[in-house]
Amino acid sequence: MAGFWEGRHAVVVGGGSGVGQGIALALAEVGVRVLVADIDPQSAAATVALITGAGGRADAATVDGTDPASLAALAATAAEVIGPVHVLVNTVGVVAGTPLAEATEQEWAWFFEFHVLSPIRTVNAFLPGIRAHGEGAHLVVTSSMAGLVALSPAMTQGTNTGIYTVMKHAVLGYGEMLRHELEPEGIRVSVLCPGMVEGNLGLTSGRHRPERFGGPVEAPAGAGGMPPGAMPNDEFGRLVVRALEANRTVVVTHPETRFLVEARAQRLLSDYDFVTGSSSG
Repeated sequence: MAGFWEGRHAVVVGGGSGVGQGIALALAEVGVRVLVADIDPQSAAATVALITGAGGRADAATVDGTDPASLAALAATAAEVIGPVHVLVNTVGVVAGTPLAEATEQEWAWFFEFHVLSPIRTVNAFLPGIRAHGEGAHLVVTSSMAGLVALSPAMTQGTNTGIYTVMKHAVLGYGEMLRHELEPEGIRVSVLCPGMVEGNLGLTSGRHRPERFGGPVEAPAGAGGMPPGAMPNDEFGRLVVRALEANRTVVVTHPETRFLVEARAQRLLSDYDFVTGSSSG
């Protein structure tokens, strides 16, 4: 879309690696000036180097995506360094394989703060400035295919994704409701629901776990590996840019996973059929 991104500025929280880096690179490719924010300053700087090396415009900032004060400081930095924010992306998250019945309250709190409160706090920190500049914006929060389906360990190579799935369902609900609320103001919202995309969440989850949730832990063996078929994060980033141009509510990746969403929808419909007496299943 010619001219769509002209004069636009973006902040990508979690832009130092993985899907956040892919989105930052893709936004820069179409001419957006990007503030790459990450808890790891070296990762943020590395992403900026990739962008500027390719002729794009980017700056780096350090942020704790779970800390309201840190996010407020980032919003102030963004206004000073890049100007009005037109695209705000949050990709903060963690992974772990603890079964639901074995998860401690501390682990639940860790996941809730990173997956649910982080995007909420990010939006809350930037929304006043976005409303003030009045030029419109697009907010992007990150759910997952796990926000669209609920897969047993048998379908995830034996990995328990229960806590992760609960949180990603919450993010999908948050994003969809936020879209309803902000649309009249000219502020758009999209929810990322990717399948397997290249990244290092398995490595960074434990490395950056705050002391209040038990402190850093070593990543399990093989946590940095990606299974065959994982989408490169730069390809994902370009897909996200196209989806934002089209103002998609939900951004999905792998078409071959559609049957999972359809099967879940059919199970829900069969529950309606049961109530009406149309089915005995």
